[in-house]
Amino acid sequence: MKFEIEAMHCGGCARGVTKAIQSVDPAASVNVDLDKRHVTVDSSADPAAITAKLDAAGFPPRQLD
Repeated sequence: MKFEIEAMHCGGCARGVTKAIQSVDPAASVNVDLDKRHVTVDSSADPAAITAKLDAAGFPPRQLD
């Protein structure tokens, strides 16, 4: 799954996003592209659960696929 996260501006944001996603699925593979503000996630977790956790962490996502 792929998300666009407008609120992600720096390495600290990227770490926060990764931590939020891995709190839902500790085995998730997270690839962050700060320039595009995109995050690609390889996970078996429900996308809605990841979206809700990112929202709660202050990084509202828009799912791209």
